[in-house]
Amino acid sequence: MNIQSPIDGSAREAKLRYLPGDYMILSPGAFVRCAVTGKPIPIEELRYWSAEVQEAYATPAIAFARYEQLRAEGKV
Repeated sequence: MNIQSPIDGSAREAKLRYLPGDYMILSPGAFVRCAVTGKPIPIEELRYWSAEVQEAYATPAIAFARYEQLRAEGKV
C-alpha cells in the first residue's frame, strides 16, 4: 500500500498498543485511524502517536496541536 493506493472497504483496521518510540501490534490490519481527523493511516506510514493517551495522528501538525490540547487539559 502506498500514497497512491487508497485503503478500500475490505482493508482491516489494526489495533495497536502505542509505546514510547515504538508500538506493538495487538490485532493485525492495514491501517489505524487518526484520533483527531478519523483519517485512515496506513501502518507503514504511521509516524506520530501518543503513548500516554494511546492515540495515533496523521501529521506532525495534528500531533502537536493535540499535545497542546491535552496539556491544557492536564492529561499529559
